[in-house]
Amino acid sequence: MLTDFALLFLHMPEQILILDFGSQYTQLIARRVRELNVYCEIHPFNKIPEIADQVKGIILSGSPCSVRDAGSPDVDLKTFKDLPVLGVCYGAQLIAHKSGGSVLPSQIREYGRAKLTTVDYHNELLKEISLDTQVWMSHSDTIAAVPDTFEIISSTPSVKVAAYHVKGTQTYGIQFHPEVTHTTEGKNLLRNFVVHICQCSQDWTPDQFVETTVADLQKKLGNDKVVMALSGGVDSTVAAILIHKAIGKNLHCIFVDNGLLRKNEFEQVLESYKGMGLNIKGVDAKEKFYSALSGLSEPEAKRKAIGKTFIDVFDEEAHSLTEVKWLGQGTIYPDVIESVSVKGPSATIKSHHNVGGLPEKMKMKVVEPLNTLFKDEVRIVGKALGIDPAILGRHPFPGPGLGIRILGEITAGNVRILQEVDHIFINGLRQHELYNSVWQAGAVLLPVQSVGVMGDERTYEQVVALRAVTSTDGMTADWVHLPYTFLAEISSDIINKVKGVNRVVYDISSKPPATIEWE
Repeated sequence: MLTDFALLFLHMPEQILILDFGSQYTQLIARRVRELNVYCEIHPFNKIPEIADQVKGIILSGSPCSVRDAGSPDVDLKTFKDLPVLGVCYGAQLIAHKSGGSVLPSQIREYGRAKLTTVDYHNELLKEISLDTQVWMSHSDTIAAVPDTFEIISSTPSVKVAAYHVKGTQTYGIQFHPEVTHTTEGKNLLRNFVVHICQCSQDWTPDQFVETTVADLQKKLGNDKVVMALSGGVDSTVAAILIHKAIGKNLHCIFVDNGLLRKNEFEQVLESYKGMGLNIKGVDAKEKFYSALSGLSEPEAKRKAIGKTFIDVFDEEAHSLTEVKWLGQGTIYPDVIESVSVKGPSATIKSHHNVGGLPEKMKMKVVEPLNTLFKDEVRIVGKALGIDPAILGRHPFPGPGLGIRILGEITAGNVRILQEVDHIFINGLRQHELYNSVWQAGAVLLPVQSVGVMGDERTYEQVVALRAVTSTDGMTADWVHLPYTFLAEISSDIINKVKGVNRVVYDISSKPPATIEWE
């Protein structure tokens, strides 16, 4: 079965299907294809949808598994008939293995940067790829031998079969990862496959997405009422405006103050929606959340308590409305993918607030107009909708809010401390014109006390960590090299102005191996 989103584009034949064998890079492959203005979908290797006419090519992802292991991810290559196929790392090894080639443990494991020392320029996949171009390797197995029906089209000094082509077909395999930025000409290679080999026309655009999505929502929702939780963030705002364009006043929005928002955020969010024409109601539920979180310190337990309390509060408010049939959600594509845990595909890292619990509790049908978009694509669609740039440029903020930035038990006092610290940090970024060069920033209250000296007195107070990262979609992130003078000023302001804090540290961890949030 095709997804609802794919059905919208039946008049647009181009679609690339990406099969996920468990690589943490799978979403990056999709991002790079989307950057070529070509629509693509990720599906688990063991849940392949019907291959419809609009599917023009298949990409097989990498995997932490070995094709030599019993029970390793597998797929019937005959499923794809005569479609172009590109195997990436494990995907390349799988094609070679199933075709009679030899895949063995690498004598020298190759991780990180490598150079292509031979390149077959005549092959369609490698056209305009430079000799000695840098690629990114990440594998412990290697393709030791390929069948006579294969031709080797690229090598590195230590990997003979860096890329191959199955003669007389449009099937290719590459041992490196073109989707990561460390492969300097990776996007060119993907363009060769998607545009030239698969012959996709690159006409998937934000304006077309808006037009088609609104039309689909009008058809799907008709005169039905929709209730939706808003947070002031990019995802829920863009989703709400799309639904509002389709059904107008039949969309009812609710904004819940869970006591874990940033300083003054409740009032500011309600104010920001004025003039947008949205029906929105603010609900103060701080005490209910603090009560539910009392005594909890384990991260997942806190997430679940916040989620359950939100469901209860939102359910009560929603059922005060009459004849509401639909629940609107700002779910985006990474939420959907990361919340699916099946054998093989990418493991669930944490619970996501958008995709679980609420629909079952409320017994409503769900409408998620953004569930095929990545974060940066949501912003582009928002721009096409004419949404205020101040909202579109807002840093991502986790659904559980400050609840996962307070390590240990959450109390009203700890929330107050972190709100003040966060306020100084974020305002400082704005005042120093650093905010827009940072993808996400925030402060973390640590369950650590340290000795300090203030005036002539010794103190024993709490430690806060500042976090600022750059990213495209949150799947990978680098810490931001903020100026020392700025960090010194912010540290001084926090320690002097926030009672209860006497030490400030700066997080210089990248993702991976760390995550953006601490919990």
